[in-house]
Amino acid sequence: MPLEAMVREAFAPAGVLSRAADQFLPREGQTEMAMAVARCISDGGALVVEAGTGVGKTFSYLVPALLSGERVLLSTATKTLQDQLFGRDLPRLVQALGLPVRLALLKGRASYLCLHRMESARQAAEPSGGMAGALPDRASVRTLAKVEEWARVTRTGDMAELPGLDERSPVIPLVTSTRENCLGANCPKFRACHVNLARREALAADVVVINHHLFFADLSVRESGMAELLPTVRVAIFDEAHQLNETGVQFLGVQLSTGQLIDFGRDLLATGLQQARGLADWQQLAAGVDRAGRDLRLCVGRVPSGSRLRWTGHAPDQVDPGHWQSGLEAVLVACEQAMAALDTVSEIAPDFVRLHERAASLVQRTRRFGEACETVSVRWLDAGPQLRLVESPLDIAQAVRTRMLGADDAAGAGESGRSWIFTSATLGDEPKLRWFTEPCGLTGATVLQVGSPFDYASQAALYVPRDLPKPADPAHSEAVARLVAQAARCLEGRTMVLTTTLRALRAIGEALQARFQDSGELEILVQGQWPKRRLIERFRQGGTQGQPGCVLVASASFWEGVDVPGEALQMVVIDKLPFPPPNDPLVEARAQRLEAEGRSPFNDYFIPEAAVALKQGAGRLIRRESDQGVLVVCDTRLATMGYGRRLLAALPAMRRLQSGAELVEALQALATRPSTMDPSWS
Repeated sequence: MPLEAMVREAFAPAGVLSRAADQFLPREGQTEMAMAVARCISDGGALVVEAGTGVGKTFSYLVPALLSGERVLLSTATKTLQDQLFGRDLPRLVQALGLPVRLALLKGRASYLCLHRMESARQAAEPSGGMAGALPDRASVRTLAKVEEWARVTRTGDMAELPGLDERSPVIPLVTSTRENCLGANCPKFRACHVNLARREALAADVVVINHHLFFADLSVRESGMAELLPTVRVAIFDEAHQLNETGVQFLGVQLSTGQLIDFGRDLLATGLQQARGLADWQQLAAGVDRAGRDLRLCVGRVPSGSRLRWTGHAPDQVDPGHWQSGLEAVLVACEQAMAALDTVSEIAPDFVRLHERAASLVQRTRRFGEACETVSVRWLDAGPQLRLVESPLDIAQAVRTRMLGADDAAGAGESGRSWIFTSATLGDEPKLRWFTEPCGLTGATVLQVGSPFDYASQAALYVPRDLPKPADPAHSEAVARLVAQAARCLEGRTMVLTTTLRALRAIGEALQARFQDSGELEILVQGQWPKRRLIERFRQGGTQGQPGCVLVASASFWEGVDVPGEALQMVVIDKLPFPPPNDPLVEARAQRLEAEGRSPFNDYFIPEAAVALKQGAGRLIRRESDQGVLVVCDTRLATMGYGRRLLAALPAMRRLQSGAELVEALQALATRPSTMDPSWS
């Protein structure tokens, strides 16, 4: 039976999905997308699908992929979706379809326990181990013991399996490896290596679930194990594809960080004292590398954390060129001295061979950043507690055309005859989805837009306050906090505030905490105070079990991928229109390229970027057919500026609230709504 016929039969009212899953309802958009995916798999080529929230896009690509019998690679932007696909969605469908399919999960090496580094961390943490300070407190010592206990029973070594582990723990980088410090086949624990086991299972599997970071890391350096896997894959599917360009840009350029220098110095000291004590002055060498990294940071001085400094000349903006070049020279000398010492002990242990390779890489990168930037790239400095020197392409279009699709066939499958499928809930604000296809080199791909099945006009309302200060006014954040406080009281919490900057995050979060800290009426959760997972878990609980209701104030990663269905979230507040920062070096370079092409940076870049981000933020509100809620955008430009109409058109068709009184009425209606149960299987 042809693949399209099998897919249509599976999604029919009495098909296998209806028998396999409770609450399954055939959806026209879901079937339409599934049929398009089936055609792409049969014919080869590239397909781009924007599938609105609620379409059920996961099943739309999984069912035809599984029924095709082809070898499939699934890539996601987040480990959360990666785990969901591998642990829930794929096993359910494989069982329902009755297919003998082997599944594998493959993450980056930093996600797996490294047995060799765990053993080294234990030795180095001993009083004579030479890595004093690596475990900064007793809590870290207990965490290491917990990891060691878990290591005896885990089969996969996936750190995500370890319950209660804080993703910010300083122990994690000590017991996992990176591309820089992994010993590979020379490792004494190579036969038992969890990364090696995961790669072997991936090579033997029919469906392999990876993430975008791993895919582009391999595309960049051919080191992750994908080099053997990808040529055997006939179908490649990228979910959460809206993040593909920004993820790819990170890996296709060159980076050097003071964190890399500090980590290298720490490993140099620990390994030298453990395995070659007395053969070199390891303390002096490590101190030299560490000091050079810290001195380079001092060259930049005090700048706001997270700042990106433009770098078009000999030094980044705001940095003295003489001091900067001297700082780079000091890094170069320190790494070269470490290389020379490692040359003398390289035959003692494979650890020294890898350390020598790391030193050589640091030398090469330092020299690169001492020279002029390549004309096709943009260079900048990420300034924070640590520095990150970055040189990257403006987009991934060239890499996609030449390394994925094939240079002679930018629209199709190239010489490989593969099928490439890219999907997300948000890929642009116009029918051709150029926001996604142009920077990703997919302008010749087949494009499909599938609308959400939700009835937004009855489920959601949009309110744009007209009396707030302008977004640039320092009083704006305080005004947003006042509005949120009044509205959240009415809802007893159930409110998520999404900010466009960390400054607004702090201002709004602190204002709300000050307002409610004495009464205890509401609990104000602010990004950064706890790990992301814990914040979301507490927010979902809301005012249950005798706890106060919650308001979550967040930025950055909370704009997407956060799923809080039901009544735990009934209002989303966005502080400002999410335009890209015009002084960001990468944004500036992209705008200049459009100008050189005779195009409008504002119309062709800034507005589409804002539209996509706004859609992502608004998408947190309605997650199920029975959800109800209000979206508040605290930026008068949405209602008063001409481009506001284009941004409004990008949002779901919610009913508009025209006044504060209508907002209050809508919130009161939500506050008295009876509780409902929602189907959540798809």
